[in-house]
Amino acid sequence: MSAEISPFRQPKAVWAVAFACVISFMGIGLVDPILPALATQLDASHTQVELLFTSYLVVTAVAMLVTGAVSSRIGAKRTLIAGLVLIVVFAAAAGAAGSISGIVGFRAGWGLGNALFIATSLAVIVGSASGGFAGAIVLYETALGIGIATGPLLGGLLGNISWRGPFLGVSVLMLIALVATVAFLPPTPTPERRSSLREPIAALRHRSLRTTSLTGLLYNWGFFTLLGYAPFLMDLDALQLGGVFFAWGVLVAIFAVFGAPWLDGRFGTARTLTVSLVLVAVILAVIGTFPGARWVVIVAVIASGAFVGLNNTLVTTAVMSISPVPRPVASATYGFVRFIGGGLAPFAAGLLAEHLSVHVPFLLGAVVVLAGALLLQTVRADLNRAPDSSEEAEEAVTEVPALEEEAVIAQEALSHDALSRER
Repeated sequence: MSAEISPFRQPKAVWAVAFACVISFMGIGLVDPILPALATQLDASHTQVELLFTSYLVVTAVAMLVTGAVSSRIGAKRTLIAGLVLIVVFAAAAGAAGSISGIVGFRAGWGLGNALFIATSLAVIVGSASGGFAGAIVLYETALGIGIATGPLLGGLLGNISWRGPFLGVSVLMLIALVATVAFLPPTPTPERRSSLREPIAALRHRSLRTTSLTGLLYNWGFFTLLGYAPFLMDLDALQLGGVFFAWGVLVAIFAVFGAPWLDGRFGTARTLTVSLVLVAVILAVIGTFPGARWVVIVAVIASGAFVGLNNTLVTTAVMSISPVPRPVASATYGFVRFIGGGLAPFAAGLLAEHLSVHVPFLLGAVVVLAGALLLQTVRADLNRAPDSSEEAEEAVTEVPALEEEAVIAQEALSHDALSRER
């Protein structure tokens, strides 16, 4: 019966949260088009500008460890609203800041709000959507794809007016989403079981989860080197950069939502992910070899979107399919580890480019991602023995009690980011 219901025929509460998801995922690539303008207009070095990624992602990573505990104590709606409020406040503050250090600090607060929001948005959609689990996932992935693709475009359009535009634009849009969420989303129950703060860290004792999470860290190092530093190589204005990363985002969305499941089913997770990681390393090596060739960089960045989309989905699939701990704990552990790599990489890229050569960050990124592909081979047998992750997801929803389901799926959302399936 539920299979016949369109995933796009939903109650107002679901559309309110889905709209907020789109705006939240926009934040992944929103600042890319304005990075050169920030460096020029605020008299900041490339390394200082890269801290916009570092503060945002490192705080997001640490918050991954606590969002499950917060949601299990105050409920999904309160956690969702708290995250939205933080995003509205800190995005506006970043737009009003007068220095790069101020923006970096406010981006950290934005990262905390985003972690709280993303951790519970999927739980709310699943709990309120028509069409069951499958329909909710389709709607969530659609919001993710639209957000990732349109974030850089919005950043370019508003950034072409002023570098403050993207920050203030997100604040206004999230305020609309906040009002809609408060108005249309009914109260959600507080789960009976409270999550422990130490569970995600303790889970790293398991070799399979530790190895796949480290693979995610190494991949994210290369991914965020490209996302964070490539804009400085293209010599384009904000609107043009927005167009380049819009094309990149479209490929990310298409291959994350459609390409990854098809290739995974045809060739398996281990084989598909290995090839995709190697190809990301090749693209980074090409950029590192020809950083002064603008069109080579532009084409390479756009083409990377296909493999970024595949990796964001498949690394998550690998973590979820072979994890020896409950899925919500695995999601939190993986999110923490991978975003540490994503947060540190842009800052390191700025330092290496300033003190050594612009070639070095991308060539290092290529080596790091290739190391991730090699590390993955140590758990290849585990991946080949693992059951299909989509089947496990269905079982996870049907097997847990109703009050505990909210916390379980909320933490699963941590494995879906912009970057990681991602988001």
